[in-house]
Amino acid sequence: GQTGKLMYVMHNSEYPLSCFALFENGPCLVADANFDTLMVKLKGFFQNAKANKIESRGTRYQYCDFLVKLGTVTMGPSARGISVEVEYCPCVIASDCWNLLLEFMQSFMGGHAPGLPAGVSAKHDGVYGPGDTMLQYMELFNKIRKQQQVPVAGIR
Repeated sequence: GQTGKLMYVMHNSEYPLSCFALFENGPCLVADANFDTLMVKLKGFFQNAKANKIESRGTRYQYCDFLVKLGTVTMGPSARGISVEVEYCPCVIASDCWNLLLEFMQSFMGGHAPGLPAGVSAKHDGVYGPGDTMLQYMELFNKIRKQQQVPVAGIR
């Protein structure tokens, strides 16, 4: 009788022993890697949507204090986009170093550098963690999924 809420189970190669469960408009749960096994045992309560598997794979670069990860976002067998993740390692409060991050991103992305993510500016304690990164990936993946549902002329 209740409408279901979506839960996204995600993995990140930077945190191989962790599994992230992100709830639609809700919190991010960080569990150990065996969380997937638990979800299989709870299949009576959750529906698995394997057709929606989406991932970003790529290369990790380090330039001084910056970490840059470039990835190809794939959905099934086909590429759907490119992800660019930039981290300034000495700082854990993203809003404090946002101008530096933006200047660095503009040096190689030009006008395509993004604005301050909504989740970063809304954080009450300001400390940025792996769950925040996963929320940003979830937002990116959902945008890519929506693009695939709506045919757009001129995009390959």
